[in-house]
Amino acid sequence: MCKDCGCSVVEHSHSHEHHHGDSHEHQSAHKHLHDNPQLNDPKTISIITKILDKNDKEAQHNREHFNSHGVLCINLMSSPGSGKTALLESLSDLADFKFGVVEGDLETSRDADRLKAKGIQAHQIQTGSACHLDAFMVHKALHHMDLDNMDVCFIENVGNLVCPASYDVGSHLNIVLVSVPEGEDKIAKYPVMFRQADLILFTKTDLLPYFEYDIEKEKDSARKLKPGVDILEVSTKEVNSIKKVSQWIKFKMEMR
Repeated sequence: MCKDCGCSVVEHSHSHEHHHGDSHEHQSAHKHLHDNPQLNDPKTISIITKILDKNDKEAQHNREHFNSHGVLCINLMSSPGSGKTALLESLSDLADFKFGVVEGDLETSRDADRLKAKGIQAHQIQTGSACHLDAFMVHKALHHMDLDNMDVCFIENVGNLVCPASYDVGSHLNIVLVSVPEGEDKIAKYPVMFRQADLILFTKTDLLPYFEYDIEKEKDSARKLKPGVDILEVSTKEVNSIKKVSQWIKFKMEMR
């Protein structure tokens, strides 16, 4: 748990309008702040509110920056090891759009190095103790990205099913991954994350024969949390499944 995000004391949600015309839900710590029994100190409430207000303003600045370059920004979120980096590697071979990646991890540049080896423009953010990326981290990373040479910028968030859902980083869309080996119940246990999703990817589906995993039941759980959410099954061993992800992104690009 990071020292500055307030994840131990709040669960929160609000919505706002993007300047590009799309209405999209993002998390902030404003809801239930005063109702949470763990928040006994008004100073704590004030500090958390200020942190998130500043973050939201910076996130909107990031979004305007992407808009000015005609770049669609997609935030990839999941628990560790669900296949975010592998998905991006596979997309590099199939996608008919150019993309770059802002890569977030606590330590090492291994994932960014993997992406660069595939010829993908990537910049690594090492967060240290922070369990999520925030809008200020992403803003600094954008100074290292050639936005004029990409159509899509992915933000590969820190592997965590809690805090990344609470911080708007300036993306237009959220894709949340959940892998078969993680087992059933992740969607039910982490509803805030999955309510944020524009697309849910069930990954590593080639492993379904080896796990007791009712994927249709999990899809139902997702749709109860967010009716109408888009859902795709993905395996990096199945080219057609990666093509469907690419087509979904391409459709969203054309809808902007």
